[in-house]
Amino acid sequence: MKCSANALAKAIPLDTIEPGKVHKRHVSGDPVLRYFIYIPKDHGICSAQFISVHGISRNAREHAELYAPLAEQYGVILVVPIFSKRHFGGYQRLGREGGGRRADHALQLITDEVEYLTGADSGKIFLTGFSGGGQFAHRYTMAHPDRVRRLAIAAAGWYTHPDESRRFPYGIASTPRLKGIDFDLQKFLQVPTSVFVGQWDIVCDSGLNQSARIRRQQGLTRLERGRYWVDAMNRAAMEYAMDASCEFAIIPSVGHDFSRAMRNGQLGQRVFSCLFGAPTGRPE
Repeated sequence: MKCSANALAKAIPLDTIEPGKVHKRHVSGDPVLRYFIYIPKDHGICSAQFISVHGISRNAREHAELYAPLAEQYGVILVVPIFSKRHFGGYQRLGREGGGRRADHALQLITDEVEYLTGADSGKIFLTGFSGGGQFAHRYTMAHPDRVRRLAIAAAGWYTHPDESRRFPYGIASTPRLKGIDFDLQKFLQVPTSVFVGQWDIVCDSGLNQSARIRRQQGLTRLERGRYWVDAMNRAAMEYAMDASCEFAIIPSVGHDFSRAMRNGQLGQRVFSCLFGAPTGRPE
């Protein structure tokens, strides 16, 4: 990936962030905006930013530690934001006006700082998320499609559909609860997207949105809802005479468990393969 002259000019020494280790930081001057970062040992100033977003258990460190070996292998900078329950209770929906801080704005401030620290481009990130993080990831991309190069969603509980007749977060009609966002469906449809759900992620657990409205629109389980959303996205692409760019894949023998999906279902390898291709290459 090529860096702008501006990014190179802003880059500063990495003395405080030792490559090859997971570090916990906060945005300078804003201790609420916390994140984990991993910089590969063979770090080039033009590395890409790979962002992984935790679910409602807030297991951000687990994301950082399990994805770090792949970040090292692929030569990309790993960033895992920490959306605290106190300040970002509704982060899955990007936040609401009057209901705490906006999670989409927070991510942009974090990635901007990472660019300042490393030179890694914050203008086109590679984004993934698990469960509640998968909800955030696809909604962030819908709201800011120009800032995401590729997207991988894992085990989201429910989805915002490409329906311009329904208000966000059910569809993409504008809402006063998310000021400043005008959804551009065609731009979002251009972002290559992959959806991963465990084979056994078919239990209606307490963390799954079980409202009658969502059950009628999207189905009963994460597996069913993921398939339905991918089909809806690809139908929308065909209506615009665009190539379908949304793919669905099942993780064999895995339920709704991030650690097991990573360790037993090779979720990390699947995500990196979709986002970056072969590990010997570098994102362009």
